[in-house]
Amino acid sequence: MSATQNEAGYGTVNGVDLDAVQEGVADPSQTVLSARKLIKTFGKVIGLDGVDLDLYPGEILAIIGDNGAGKSTLIKAATGALTPDSGQLYLDGREVSFKTPQDARAAGIETVYQTLAVAPALDIAANMFLGRERRRSGPLGSVFRMLDKSGMKADAGKSMANLGIATVQNMGQAVETLSGGQRQAVAVARAATFATKFVVLDEPTAALGVKETGQVLNLIQQIRDKGLPVILISHNMPNVFEVADRIHIARLGGCAGVITPKSHTPTEAVAIMTGATTLQRG
Repeated sequence: MSATQNEAGYGTVNGVDLDAVQEGVADPSQTVLSARKLIKTFGKVIGLDGVDLDLYPGEILAIIGDNGAGKSTLIKAATGALTPDSGQLYLDGREVSFKTPQDARAAGIETVYQTLAVAPALDIAANMFLGRERRRSGPLGSVFRMLDKSGMKADAGKSMANLGIATVQNMGQAVETLSGGQRQAVAVARAATFATKFVVLDEPTAALGVKETGQVLNLIQQIRDKGLPVILISHNMPNVFEVADRIHIARLGGCAGVITPKSHTPTEAVAIMTGATTLQRG
């Protein structure tokens, strides 16, 4: 991604004016995903307070914020896990409304939650095709409803190889025998295999060691480099500044600003996130 500084100091990414993004006036037809004025309340608690969000083709967009800032609520509202009270969502410039996560998946959006949602007792291939199992061709599949296990294992192996995942070789290995990083790789590879619009990763390195964290960050970059944009939710500032192209800062149910690793330091990002300072403009 190419980043340059504009007159206001926030820069551009792939020709995108970050000042327009920050003001929420970016043209949805130029984005993969746009959210406009999303509001979500839980009784008297405000989860989202008129939030705008833009995800552009071929980028890693990080979302950071303190606990309760609205990060998870924003993503759930954008992927069908929650229905916003008001506001609009645009996918490739077309207004959409997701009532369930299945609606979002059908539209080409895949989300990897912090809990991973893998079935430990099943093997890697079965997890990769969980909910998308393929039957064998002919009467064996249509009449006897037999699964194409060999075909799914072969395709799972190809998906892993295409993403450069070399630490997992046997697609028939039970997921419960894998390390934390390998399980994360399976979940991320599944998302990357079936997503056609973008992938959402919620705290993908939260429970990983240094080596495994590096592997997952490399995997995120591999997904982006193959042309699939990524939304990364993380508390880890070094990780965010290592891989993100732009950083959306959530605060008190709103957006405190959109920055880049080129325009601000991790310390400045944390100060904006906590309210110690505000994003200076002009």
